[in-house]
Amino acid sequence: MTHTLLARKADAPAPARGRLTVSPRTRSVIDKLIGAVVVLWGAATAAFLAQIALPGDRATTILNVRSGQTQLRTPEELAPINAEYGLQNPIVVQYLDYIGGLLRGDLGISYQQHRPVWGIIAEQVGATLTLTAVTLVLAWLIMVFWVTLTAGRSSRIRALGSGVDTVTAGLPPYWLGIILLLVFALGLGWFPVIGGAGANGIVLPALTLAIPLAGFMGQATRTEFERSLDAPFIVTARMRGMGDLSIRLRHVLRHAVLPAVTLSGWAIGSTISGAVIAESLFTRPGIGRVLIAAVDSQDLPVVTGIVVLVAAAYVITNLLVDLAYIVIDPRMKNS
Repeated sequence: MTHTLLARKADAPAPARGRLTVSPRTRSVIDKLIGAVVVLWGAATAAFLAQIALPGDRATTILNVRSGQTQLRTPEELAPINAEYGLQNPIVVQYLDYIGGLLRGDLGISYQQHRPVWGIIAEQVGATLTLTAVTLVLAWLIMVFWVTLTAGRSSRIRALGSGVDTVTAGLPPYWLGIILLLVFALGLGWFPVIGGAGANGIVLPALTLAIPLAGFMGQATRTEFERSLDAPFIVTARMRGMGDLSIRLRHVLRHAVLPAVTLSGWAIGSTISGAVIAESLFTRPGIGRVLIAAVDSQDLPVVTGIVVLVAAAYVITNLLVDLAYIVIDPRMKNS
């Protein structure tokens, strides 16, 4: 018996010395960071290729955008533009210069305004971030109220709650914004029709984005909410004499909102991109209106800069949510 054990130990592979061991949690974090970098690189590459794929000469486009006149240009006129933007270089060199600029935080120079794209975006991004924050708060309030009110009730109320979630999640924001504008601004006069610098002016644009988002998060939360209502700790809480509303808010809700927390990372990027619709419809400042103006004037550096910014918002927010889950919940370290 002793000889057998010694033989097995001798045959067993010796532990590697000097080899760096990485825990599953650390490996998961590294994988997510690599994935985020790959997605950002893909978005930046797609934005660059979109510029290259457009028909016509880019130097001519830049001159026409700046002058406001569409006409053919002579080589002498185009030479300074080609030298300024490096358009005379091979495509590979232009691409490497573009990626290098992004790594340095340089989004390029606007064709129309002839100044850094970062400066143009920085002037308007505050209004968009404010709209995004208000939208998320309203979406959470609507979702929590509706799910708490209807989940786990009678079959008719559950069907009503689920149906409203499905319908609101599928509402086109542009159509919804027009309805809100017609009813609450033009009809009832509760909110300004155009613009509105105060808190009153942000309600309708935020609701335009928050209502579909609340329906989407409600769909993800409702199933978990109803499952938590049947958990043993809820039976214990009822036996202690806790009321139904108190149980739903203090116990069930905090176990059921995990899917909504996950979606919040996606929702931030989605709301920033959706701000294009709300800001245009309600004539609000923000990067959405800047994007529309840049598309109309063919100001490609501004367009691609905003595209890369929105892609970065998607990636970073989802990455932060994933990393927070890995740190907070050890059960997800291998997921």
